[in-house]
Amino acid sequence: MQTIWKGAISFGLVTIPVGLYSATEDKKAKFKQLREGDHSPIRYKRVAEVDGEEVDYSKIVRGYEIEKGKYVVFTKEDLDAIGKTLAGTVDVVQFVDASEIDPIYFKKSYYLAPDKTGIKAYKLLLHSLKEEKKVGIAKVAIREREYMAVVRPEDDVIVLETMFWPDEVREPAFETLEVEVEPTEEELKMAKMIIDNLSTPFDPSAWNDQSREAVETMAAKKAEGEEIVAPDSPEPTKVVDLLDALKASVEATKAKKAAS
Repeated sequence: MQTIWKGAISFGLVTIPVGLYSATEDKKAKFKQLREGDHSPIRYKRVAEVDGEEVDYSKIVRGYEIEKGKYVVFTKEDLDAIGKTLAGTVDVVQFVDASEIDPIYFKKSYYLAPDKTGIKAYKLLLHSLKEEKKVGIAKVAIREREYMAVVRPEDDVIVLETMFWPDEVREPAFETLEVEVEPTEEELKMAKMIIDNLSTPFDPSAWNDQSREAVETMAAKKAEGEEIVAPDSPEPTKVVDLLDALKASVEATKAKKAAS
């Protein structure tokens, strides 16, 4: 894995030299736009809105819109100065129970791996977080932007989860949620039975991206010249009554649980 930056975890007066590595990668099926006739790849040009003229990359600057159509320009030096405020430091400012943090705040996962000089302090923090069942709330700057972050133990490594700032999380303001509806005792009982029947330990290896596999399979068939025949889509089951749907789901999940 390639390191994004090298810096340190800081909590109290303890500093632990670490490297930051992306913990995830996007493997969704990727398509490229081509010209229909000869499959020549399509390129995009950077053009100015005012006159449509192409602009060389070296002539492009970064502008921050302060009001509609009015910008102030930021140089690389300006942005570097902002990034240097916390750059290279995961500054842990408090510890909390993991259950206190709503997962909606989580953004992207990174591994924090120790340098040789920081292994003992790293292991100390890792084991302490595990034993106390706590996670650290930190501030960190990554690529010119400051983030809230969670520092948490995961097996033998410390994971850093960048977070959305509170004002970036939208309020769930939906009119339909304002309708007062109370489920019946029988409906609640059925719903809990479905949850119980489908409750099993989480195994990440049991999950796979079927849409990506379908694209890869179809691409291989197309490359070999096979005729592609679309499978018939299953007709959706029409169940009008909620209680009927719950009863049917209980039976279906009970059978699934018995077969597993």
